[in-house]
Amino acid sequence: MVNKLDDYLRFQTTALSIRGDRQQLIASNIANADTPNYKAKDIDFASAMNNAMNRSATEPPSGLAKTAPQHLDIKGSAGGQQVLYRGTVQGAVDGNTVDMDVEQNQFTDNALRYEASLTMINGQIKGMLAAIQG
Repeated sequence: MVNKLDDYLRFQTTALSIRGDRQQLIASNIANADTPNYKAKDIDFASAMNNAMNRSATEPPSGLAKTAPQHLDIKGSAGGQQVLYRGTVQGAVDGNTVDMDVEQNQFTDNALRYEASLTMINGQIKGMLAAIQG
């Protein structure tokens, strides 16, 4: 059962979750910039948001549900989002596809958008508090 408060905050909380997963992937790309044959990964944010918002609130985030706390997360996914490999701008001799300029720009852009989502949620909560307090 979903209540009105969940519906009210659902978009921004979903965006925060996906942005957090994306930030971890980009940070992993940066950390593995010198790892031979490492392939840079990312999440298509728009596609992930569409999938998350179209899914019903009671449906599990992926096709498989964890029925016990001991079950492991699905490998190759970030919070149930499909992980994609970033295309190569300039190939490296060691097979690594991380381009530090691209990764740093994506990291900064994603961090700013994460902060914007936090600001939006704070505004929504302040608005609800103002309505409750009169």
